[in-house]
Amino acid sequence: MRRFDGLGIHGQRDYVQPMTTYSRLLTPVGELVLTASDTALTGVYFPTSRRGGPPTHHAEWIESKGEGPAGEILARTAQQLSDYFEGRRTTFDLPLEALGSAFEHRVWNSLRTIPYGTTTTYGDLARRLGDAKGSRAVGAANGKNPIPIIVPCHRVVGANGDLTGFGGGLERKRWLLEHEGALMRLGA
Repeated sequence: MRRFDGLGIHGQRDYVQPMTTYSRLLTPVGELVLTASDTALTGVYFPTSRRGGPPTHHAEWIESKGEGPAGEILARTAQQLSDYFEGRRTTFDLPLEALGSAFEHRVWNSLRTIPYGTTTTYGDLARRLGDAKGSRAVGAANGKNPIPIIVPCHRVVGANGDLTGFGGGLERKRWLLEHEGALMRLGA
């Protein structure tokens, strides 16, 4: 595992998956499962997503009792997410690690620069990364983001402003954007 700019791990051939510690957090968008290693937050899972639910039944996943380095990271994450959902936080300050290619890491790091309360398009993100025709590749990398909300993939929309794919479902994407003030509430 290797960090980059505070987020990420590039895939490695001899990589051995360490134990994953997890905790659950009730939020306005449903129960989230948070995962961490002893050094960083490694995942945020929605109760349902196109990737399926979190694999909390795996033998290498253990539920946090709030102890040790992973427990401390999960407690900080839960507090920061709670602050976000209560409208008291617009950015996150957490150590992050994620498995992914070098390109995926570039996209994920770019997502972290999208300000709270704003959106951008896949095409704009591709242009920022130096490939004006790379919007599909950006979309694919965006869809593989294992740390949604904290790495705000929900802030990326289609070229015409339409809400498009989100691992947690479009209703959750809409809720997050409305919460941040980036999208007008329907029926309000």
